[in-house]
Amino acid sequence: MDFSYLIEAVSVLTLPQVAMWFIGGLLIYLAIKKDMEPALLLPMGFGAILVNLPLSPVINEGSGIISSLFAVGIEASEAFPLLLFIGIGAMIDFGPLLSNPKLFILGGAAQFGIFVTILLAAMIGFPMVDAASIGIIGAADGPTAIHVANTLGSNFIGPILVVAYSYMALVPIVQPVVIKACTTKKERMIRMKYASGDVSKTARILFPIIVTIVSALIAPESLSLVGMLMFGNLIRECGVLNSLSDTAQTVFSNIITLLLGITISFQMQADKFLRVETLIIMALGLFAFIFDTVGGVMCAKLMNLFCKDKINPMVGAAGISAFPMASRVVQKMGLKEDPTNHLLMHAIGTNVSGQIASAVVGGLIIKLVMG
Repeated sequence: MDFSYLIEAVSVLTLPQVAMWFIGGLLIYLAIKKDMEPALLLPMGFGAILVNLPLSPVINEGSGIISSLFAVGIEASEAFPLLLFIGIGAMIDFGPLLSNPKLFILGGAAQFGIFVTILLAAMIGFPMVDAASIGIIGAADGPTAIHVANTLGSNFIGPILVVAYSYMALVPIVQPVVIKACTTKKERMIRMKYASGDVSKTARILFPIIVTIVSALIAPESLSLVGMLMFGNLIRECGVLNSLSDTAQTVFSNIITLLLGITISFQMQADKFLRVETLIIMALGLFAFIFDTVGGVMCAKLMNLFCKDKINPMVGAAGISAFPMASRVVQKMGLKEDPTNHLLMHAIGTNVSGQIASAVVGGLIIKLVMG
C-alpha cells in the first residue's frame, strides 16, 4: 500500500487548517442541534472543513468545484444571492405594509446601525471599502452583504459573509435582549389595530413595478437586488404563475441556499479567515445588528409622540431584513406580555419594508463609496 500521498498531506497540514475544522464542526452543530439556519450553516460548516483539507482539489483555480462555484456564482455575477432574492420576493406578502404605509418609516430607521458601524470601522482603521462592507452586516441580510462586499472588493469577504449569515441565525437570541433593554413593559403591551381592508390586486401588481422604478432612480446600484426581489414578488401576485411561485418559494430557494452556503466556504480557507480582523468584524457586526434594532425601536417611540394610534415599539425592531425571523420574535414577545395581543401582521409589514430598505441602502453605500 502506497502511503506517499498520506505522508505528503500530513506534512503540509497546518494548525490553522485544523482550527477551521473545529469552526466548521461548530457551524454544523449549531445547524443540527440548535436548528439555527440549518440550510445555510450546515453547508457552510461542511464547506469550511472541505476547503481546509490538505491538498484539497476543490479549491484549485479553474478546476476545483468550490472555486468554480465561487467564481461563477458570486465573484463574477453574484448570481446565487440575486437568484435567492427571487425566491425571497415570492415568499413576501406586501399586503400588511400597503395597509399601513407608515411602517415604511420603521423599515428605513432600522438601518441606522449600518451607518454608525461604517463610521466606527473607519475610525478603527479599516479602509472605507471594508468599513462599508462590515456595516451592512447590521441589516441581517446575507445577499445584500454579498453584493456590497463583492462590488466594493472588500479584503474580508469571507469573515463578513460568515458573520452576516451567523447573525441572521442569532436573531431570536439577540433581539429579545435588545428590545427589552430599550422598552418598558407598558410599551411592550401596546395594542395595535390592524387595518384589515383588502389591498386590491392592481395595487399588489403595481407595487413591485413602482418600487423597482423608484429604486433605479434613487440608488441604481441597488437595482440588481431590488429588481430580483420585486420580480419574485410579481410572480407571486400576478395570479397566473402559481406553480412557478410555489417552486420559487420552496424548491428553487432551497437549492440556491444550499449552493450559496457551500460556495461561501471558499472564503473560509484558514489563511483568509483566521485573522485578528475576523474577531473585530464579529464585534462590529454585532454592534451594527444591535443598533439597527435600537434604531427601529426608537423610531417607533418617536412616532408615538405624533401619532394618535400608538405603535408598539417592538414592531420597529422587525425593520431589520431578517425575514420572517424578526417578525416572529416580535409576535412571540408580544404574546408573552399579553396573550391576546397579536402583533404579527404589523411586524411583517415592518419586516418587508426593511427588506426593501436594506437593499436600497446597500446600493446607496456602494454609490457613495465608489463615488
